[in-house]
Amino acid sequence: MRVLLTGASGFIGSHVSAALAAEGAEVRAFCRSPPPLRAMASEWLRGDITDPDAVTRAVEGCRLVVHTAALYSYRRSESALMHAVNVEGTRNVLEASVRAGVGRVLVTSTSATCGPVPGRPATERDRPPAWELQVPYKRTKLTAERLALTASDAGTEVLCVNPTTVVGEHDDQPTPSGKMVRDLVEGRMRAYLPRAGLNVVSVGDVARGHALALARGRAGQRYILGGDDLALREAFGVALRAVGLPAPRWPVPWAGVYGVAVAVDVLARMAGREPRLLVRDEVRLSRTPLYFSSAKARRELGYAPAPGTDALAAAARWFAGQRRTAPSRGRVLAPAH
Repeated sequence: MRVLLTGASGFIGSHVSAALAAEGAEVRAFCRSPPPLRAMASEWLRGDITDPDAVTRAVEGCRLVVHTAALYSYRRSESALMHAVNVEGTRNVLEASVRAGVGRVLVTSTSATCGPVPGRPATERDRPPAWELQVPYKRTKLTAERLALTASDAGTEVLCVNPTTVVGEHDDQPTPSGKMVRDLVEGRMRAYLPRAGLNVVSVGDVARGHALALARGRAGQRYILGGDDLALREAFGVALRAVGLPAPRWPVPWAGVYGVAVAVDVLARMAGREPRLLVRDEVRLSRTPLYFSSAKARRELGYAPAPGTDALAAAARWFAGQRRTAPSRGRVLAPAH
């Protein structure tokens, strides 16, 4: 079974590659830099999903496609690039797959397209509030998902998976989720939003969820791949205790944090930079707890994630180890998608 995997050098993509290979797949990695050895890819084609001709060549000879490549960022300066990668790149993958008669395409979306919903965990039947679509990442991922869920035809089935807050080893850049854990471990985050919360899942479980969806998922459907809903204070405490540090003690109101984030954003842009810690759009999106249900994936796919607390603790220990062994900080080791 030959599978084309876009984004195989990225955080989620490299783990998905290893999970598919463990199931006996012959993985053709399509990405801008070579996938790590741990991805267990059978071959590597250098290319970018924004290049339709390169995508067409990559799809040739594959009956299955897994599209994990994306730009996961809250940097407003990257809005145009997010559209090019997340929307037009997905369009290129879908169109090339349909033309080539690929049997099944699995698109990695995000739980951000399903919610959050105040007062309860969001499901695949939900949508994010309209105001959140002002955030480029959410807007481009939702647009890409809509392209995917309407792309199935008589010869090609398309479905989506929607990971929640994914943490784990080898988040080298890191992603915004990994940066949260790294900032905790490195002492940059000493307070918490008392009403905020996250659904946390390990990257290994998300990778296995991809393999399950590819084998068992229904065309035109989306499946939330999450773990456990955790209040932010609890999540921070788990991560910090895992590396021998005290839990955060200072609750701060969302309105105050957002006000500071706006001020920091303005000052940073005046200086020609973007904030690294108090990122305005990330703070905006934390106003409602990011809680999600994976009941559909458990029921239809046999998805069975480990506790989210285990995932957080493991991620914290990995980042702590990187801090001790890395020769320098801030080095970019892998592409964003």
